[in-house]
Amino acid sequence: MVPRRIAFIVSPWYAVPPSGYGGIELMVYNLSRELSRRGHQVTVIGRQGSQGPYETLAIAPESWSRQLGTRDQIPRMDLFIYRAYEIMRRRAFDVIHDHSGPAGILVAATSKLQTPIVATLHGSLTEAEGDFLAAVDRDVNLVAISRAQQSMVAGVEWRGVVYNAVDPAAFTPVTKREEKQGYIVELARISPEKGQHIAIEMAKRLNVLLVLAGKVDPEVRKYFEEKVKPNLNGQITWKENVRGKEKAELLARAKALVFPIQWEEPFGLAMVEAMMSGTPVIAMSRGAAPELVEPGVTGWLAEDVDGMVEAYKRIDEIDPKKCVEVAVKRFGPAQMADGYEAVYDRAMQFATYSEPIS
Repeated sequence: MVPRRIAFIVSPWYAVPPSGYGGIELMVYNLSRELSRRGHQVTVIGRQGSQGPYETLAIAPESWSRQLGTRDQIPRMDLFIYRAYEIMRRRAFDVIHDHSGPAGILVAATSKLQTPIVATLHGSLTEAEGDFLAAVDRDVNLVAISRAQQSMVAGVEWRGVVYNAVDPAAFTPVTKREEKQGYIVELARISPEKGQHIAIEMAKRLNVLLVLAGKVDPEVRKYFEEKVKPNLNGQITWKENVRGKEKAELLARAKALVFPIQWEEPFGLAMVEAMMSGTPVIAMSRGAAPELVEPGVTGWLAEDVDGMVEAYKRIDEIDPKKCVEVAVKRFGPAQMADGYEAVYDRAMQFATYSEPIS
């Protein structure tokens, strides 16, 4: 692909790359770094503290992060997006890639910029959001992170599906079964939809050690206090925020990562991180899990807790080395960059084709 000038709009909440929580920011970091390596001129617009082998414009102070989840969240987000698109008006870019969600897409669709705008949707989608996206899909090039996410809404003209990626170098895979330790792990924020109570039931029935790793937001404190905390003992433990080497080691030494989701999750980065670590995944067959997990190769899918228990009994059928190889091939930064380069090319061709004749 011809080198392009690409601007990324992220969010005012977490730096790129994030120091802990921040899946979108981590995805943007991996993509931006890979595109820079390929010769593109990349600019990342985000929060103070962002850095990388590309230009960064920190237009949101770190202090704004404390307002996430408060009544000031929306005006802070609006100001961030306004500032970002003012930069777009003053600077020359070939492509703008927006990751700020519906608020950013609305501004993008009404901005009247000549520069083509690509927007990746990162969350679940409702019918109302689908109606909105269908109304603006001629003005913004919409990209999904899975076919499962696309299926949540009808009538939307998508310009592509590109899976998220992680950097294999960030993990230290353990590919020998005898070097694994006798525990299973769930890496996810504590929430009923993430199904920690299912993981706990599974561990008890199998009599295996379980490590729950994830933050507890205020709105799910009751779930944590009632369904998780009473079960914490020598067999079941909880780590609030693992990252870096501790996270890599936790994933690599586990016999399996469990992913007992109770909703239609549009991706599931933790599954990919586990596979990259040589750790197979046991997931509920919901959301994007059937797209990401290859049964018998990178893990197993189940319909309920009984199925997850049975899947664990077959976990030694998975070759950890093959698990890593397949994950790197499907979910490495190179594959993600290939996908987005194709989207950028189509967006630029569409913009040229759609330009009115004067």
